[in-house]
Amino acid sequence: MSYLVASDLPQGAAGERFRALVERGGILALPGAHNGMAALQAKAAGFEALYLSGAAMTASMGLPDLGIITVDEVSFFIRQIARASGLPLLVDGDTGYGEALNVMHMVRAFEDAGAGAVHIEDQLLPKKCGHLNDKKLADARDMAAKVAAAAKARRHLYLVARTDAAASEGLDGAVARAKLYMEAGADAIFPEALTSAEMFREFAARMPGVPLLANMTEFGRTPFFTANAFEEMGYRMVIWPVSSLRVANRAQQKLYETLRRDGATQAMVGDMQTRAELYETIGLAAYEALDASIVKTVVPGQERETDAT
Repeated sequence: MSYLVASDLPQGAAGERFRALVERGGILALPGAHNGMAALQAKAAGFEALYLSGAAMTASMGLPDLGIITVDEVSFFIRQIARASGLPLLVDGDTGYGEALNVMHMVRAFEDAGAGAVHIEDQLLPKKCGHLNDKKLADARDMAAKVAAAAKARRHLYLVARTDAAASEGLDGAVARAKLYMEAGADAIFPEALTSAEMFREFAARMPGVPLLANMTEFGRTPFFTANAFEEMGYRMVIWPVSSLRVANRAQQKLYETLRRDGATQAMVGDMQTRAELYETIGLAAYEALDASIVKTVVPGQERETDAT
């Protein structure tokens, strides 16, 4: 697949494709993809949609997840992931980057960049990761106004409202907020940082008929559950927000420590993606085939095989 060829591009708006995946039944698995390469690898593994985490995105930039990046910076990540994979993408929209007009601008920018869905949360700036302590919540009516603004601005974007209220207001507060956000125009609800199977089940039971999203982040407040377990508890979507970045970061840390110690990378070669694997993943041959003036690349070490054919 090459995004340069029209016939290779997905048909239909990204938001419509995302909605269809949610509404077909079962649970939609949304692994985090923090850049275009991660998106290609997730697609190759068989995933049909992806998630772009604010925490993973900012960490990949060397920044904390405190709501300090801009709509344009996020749009850069959206474009590369949507372009590379062609898959519908759910994007972390933090608090909407401001009030109603800012939220509407975010929706237009994200749709134009290729997003299929967005979630916005009911925290106040400076916001925190949903699994951390002492989060400050917005007034529920102010958050509902943001949801209504997003719904008015979108053409096709699937709109998920996230509530962080369970930690400070309990399930009663989280459910009350979720119902208000649905009335304001949300398509689905994301109850953040629930801490037990019982909480997940009770929240779902109190929101009948509403598509729900679960967050299966590591090192947080939620115990480990499988995608099938979340489906059994009444959830339609599950995200693994930072998993790809955590694994990549640990691998890079090992590389740099080895290189600093040995002055060479030879000990790490067995852990590396090969040149041939890299070119296959990014579709180099397909791009080269589009322009006859580009001489076909031969991977070093494969020259004899090519000559023999």
